[in-house]
Amino acid sequence: MREDDPAELAIEKDRPDPSLRARIVSRIITFGALFQRPMTLGVRGLVLDAQSRVLLVRHTYVPGFYLPGGGVEGGETMMQALARELEEEGGVHLLGAPALHGVYLNRRVSARDHVALYVVRDFRCEGPREPDHEIAEAGFFSLDALPPGVTPATRARLSEVLDGEPVSPYW
Repeated sequence: MREDDPAELAIEKDRPDPSLRARIVSRIITFGALFQRPMTLGVRGLVLDAQSRVLLVRHTYVPGFYLPGGGVEGGETMMQALARELEEEGGVHLLGAPALHGVYLNRRVSARDHVALYVVRDFRCEGPREPDHEIAEAGFFSLDALPPGVTPATRARLSEVLDGEPVSPYW
């Protein structure tokens, strides 16, 4: 955006605050989930490649970089949900069983939301994932060069798994 272009400045000024949009979208999703399942359950994958880089995704509807994952649907196991989410968000296909690292209460979303974190080391990847309506960016990042905007929960999970920090009961 050129700062000296009044038309571009007007467009930028009319855009909603991304953090407000993220909070609204999160609340709508959580509210809708209460009707489908009173307790929500999600999965995330901490996917590490052979160079010890971690797979992170940036969604189109909330700011920041996250571990890939999402909700467990009715009739679906956590492992099935993890496999589906990794394929959808990162083009990652499980080859072996990932290790369950922990199950967390995600108080930031609701008092009913739980997240199971799996560590994934045995997989194949189809290559770079193209952006779409849900995922703006997905890629493997070196642990000493993480992108700006990695969420605090993602950083905490990386420290637990890779640095031996105590495992929190909260996401």
